[in-house]
Amino acid sequence: MKKLKIDINADVGEGIGNELELFPFISSCSIACGGHIGNQQSMNAIVELAKRFKLKIGAHPSFDDKKNFGRKILKIKKDKLIDSLESQIKSLIQILNRNKIKLNHIKPHGALYNLAANDKKTALIIIGLANKYNTKLYVPYGSLISKLAVNEGIRIYNELFIDRNYNDDFTLVSRNNKNALIQDSKKIFNHVNQIINKKTILTVNKKNISVAFDTLCIHGDNPKAVQLMKNLFLTFEENGLKIN
Repeated sequence: MKKLKIDINADVGEGIGNELELFPFISSCSIACGGHIGNQQSMNAIVELAKRFKLKIGAHPSFDDKKNFGRKILKIKKDKLIDSLESQIKSLIQILNRNKIKLNHIKPHGALYNLAANDKKTALIIIGLANKYNTKLYVPYGSLISKLAVNEGIRIYNELFIDRNYNDDFTLVSRNNKNALIQDSKKIFNHVNQIINKKTILTVNKKNISVAFDTLCIHGDNPKAVQLMKNLFLTFEENGLKIN
């Protein structure tokens, strides 16, 4: 059996409550820390569970926008945004410190993640936070933030998504489109298998684009996340592959 050392991550603590079932199939997680959702109680519970499964733990800050679940770009002054993001990250770090766990990474959520991907001002804010807290960044492959972070000496994990379709420019298909999500287990296996073995992604326009990755993400708030990950795990086992 070929053993693949692949980091599979999930965004968690987002109100679905599926972490206990999901954690056996992933190796790192990004915990919502109060911007789009999350509070001390949810963060405490997820940290304890992640500790039990020996997962690497990251902060998943966002625009302070619970109404839109952090999926809308907010016009906000730089200082105010930095203060908000620092407050979110610090709230998680306090819990991690009590559990003697080091913050592994920062991964912005939703609209902030997408904006930081190719907006220099926002990207530099996120890079500044990674530098301040001496941690890694999970960033979209081929993005501006990935290039800027490397230039600033920040260690990055290039991220690709297990359950999302891509445009030709490496951006994710908008959630407003019906084909944004991949919900079929067979399609997800083909998608991931192509990423791992061919280092390519088939875009929605049927174009094969070359990619590289350090981590693969399944959205924890996907109602089918647990079943999709179980099926992916079993299918890879059947094909002589092991993800850990």
